[in-house]
Amino acid sequence: MATLTPPAHVKRPGWFTRSVMNRVVTWLSRRGVSLAGAAVLAVEGRKTGEIRRAPVNPLRHEGEVYLVAPRGHVQWTHNLRAAGGAELCHGRRGRRFTAVEVPDAEKPEILREYLRKWKWEIGAFFPGLGPDAPREALLEAAPRYPVFRLTYTD
Repeated sequence: MATLTPPAHVKRPGWFTRSVMNRVVTWLSRRGVSLAGAAVLAVEGRKTGEIRRAPVNPLRHEGEVYLVAPRGHVQWTHNLRAAGGAELCHGRRGRRFTAVEVPDAEKPEILREYLRKWKWEIGAFFPGLGPDAPREALLEAAPRYPVFRLTYTD
């Protein structure tokens, strides 16, 4: 008997987020205006090869830079895994990077810091979790939230 793999966690954005908020944040960021450190991820699509853009919140933590996917295993996470790197854009400036996915066991403190900085914006995607959550709760949630460690190449 085959074992079923549970579907990956994804919290799809609603129409307003997709059609208004993401576009506004992307538009502002491309003009050099950052909302709480937001940037635009430009990553090659794994199927089309076209550049796909998504607003993200890069997190600086303990001397490293991370991208956390608060909505789970969404399209940009699949594209970044396939590409192995991309570009973070702010204004006319972009920085190329390579990305390595962080193992679940290493995610709790990164998720804690992400929640500390952006819970006001993304807290709805982390039900029952906050920056004060026990390590065990963050470890249990870790598989639902991809995290990538970035290394800038320029």
